[in-house]
Amino acid sequence: MFAENISNTMIESLLGAFLIMAMRVCDVTIGTMRTILVVQGKKYYAGLAGFFEVLIWITAMRYIVQHMDATINLFGYAGGFALGNVLGITLEQKIGLGFIQLNVISRHCTDAIADMLRKSNYGVTILPGEGGTGGVSIMVVVLKRKQQKTAVGLIESVDPKAFISIQPSVPYRGFMHGSRK
Repeated sequence: MFAENISNTMIESLLGAFLIMAMRVCDVTIGTMRTILVVQGKKYYAGLAGFFEVLIWITAMRYIVQHMDATINLFGYAGGFALGNVLGITLEQKIGLGFIQLNVISRHCTDAIADMLRKSNYGVTILPGEGGTGGVSIMVVVLKRKQQKTAVGLIESVDPKAFISIQPSVPYRGFMHGSRK
């Protein structure tokens, strides 16, 4: 009987810690996505995500406060936070929300890269620039984040030594190749 009570208590403690961890994974994952939505100015989606994030968090906190005597719950809380960050970032990378701007400098292949990108329906603007060794052309490409890997692959297939920088972009207005913002 005594061993059965210890076993049941241990199982309940482990299930409680797992429940806390699962709730933290959910709320931190949603929180990561909410932060990205805030940065991109999608206030209504961010507000909706924030509602569910806090609802899950407060439920987890209520359970923890009621069961503070179980140290394993603290580990479940911390583990859920860590896993939630990893899952949130991974999910966001898969979804690829928003836009990026590629800046590309190629010493000898500017026209070939621009032609390849344009044939693949990417808009390319070429600007004159001045580098340490003289004049260069700077290609600017604004595209959806989920298209980044494909576009970079096209650039590298033409010039593997091209300088490429990538930064977040929030188109304000105007024409974007293939669509309107």
